[in-house]
Amino acid sequence: MITHVVLLKPRADLTTDERRAFVAAFAHAIREIPSVRKIRVGRRVLCGAGYELGMPDTGDFFAAIDFDDLNGLQTYLRHDAHAEVGVLFGRSLSSALVYDFEVGGLEMLEEWA
Repeated sequence: MITHVVLLKPRADLTTDERRAFVAAFAHAIREIPSVRKIRVGRRVLCGAGYELGMPDTGDFFAAIDFDDLNGLQTYLRHDAHAEVGVLFGRSLSSALVYDFEVGGLEMLEEWA
C-alpha cells in the first residue's frame, strides 16, 4: 500500500468561500478518482508534549490518502480532478508538506533494523 500524506496550514486570511471551494475540490477529487482506496483527515491536537515545541508550524490539518500501489498514486496525481485541487492548494495554504510512503505493519520497521 502507498499512503500520500499531506500536512497543510491554511492561510489565515482565507475567506469562508475560499475554504469551502478548497474543501469541495478536494472532496470531489477523492470521490472522482477511482484509485483512492481510503482517506483520513484530521486537525492537529496539542497535548503539551515536549516535542510540540520543536515542530515547525507547518500543519494544522493532515490528509492521508491510501492507494493499492504506486500506479494508483500516479493515477491520482495525473487526474484532472487533482489538478483542480493543486491550483487551490497553492492559493489557499500558507505552508504544506507532502510525502509518499510505502506502508505495512511492524515488519517494515524490522526490515529497516
